[in-house]
Amino acid sequence: MSAHVTVTPQLRTTNLEATLDFYINTLGMELDFRYEDFYAGIRAGNQQIQFKLVDDPDPSIAFVREGDHLHLYFRVSDVDSYAAELKAKDVSFRHELAEKPWGAREFAIEDNQGHILYFAQDEESAS
Repeated sequence: MSAHVTVTPQLRTTNLEATLDFYINTLGMELDFRYEDFYAGIRAGNQQIQFKLVDDPDPSIAFVREGDHLHLYFRVSDVDSYAAELKAKDVSFRHELAEKPWGAREFAIEDNQGHILYFAQDEESAS
């Protein structure tokens, strides 16, 4: 594929205001847009994540949690500092910050809806 491609995931939420608050005020991302009272997008660096207000919780949450899977994987430039920042905000960690055999330092949290979010830094970029 020679064209520049971006992927924009959409997560479902039963409380759009609380989800935006979590991603903006807790995780430090930026509001990119809002559409009426049921749809919004935030910026994580040069990527966008969209949220759609729904009546029922995302059915993938239980499956992902039970299988130790993930919903989103973020690469950050300083995972140690970011983990400390989230700890200072009393975010509970699903998996503590650790070095992994595939060459990354990573940790995992859950958002306010239960989506599992991983944050990682490659070992070579940590040097």
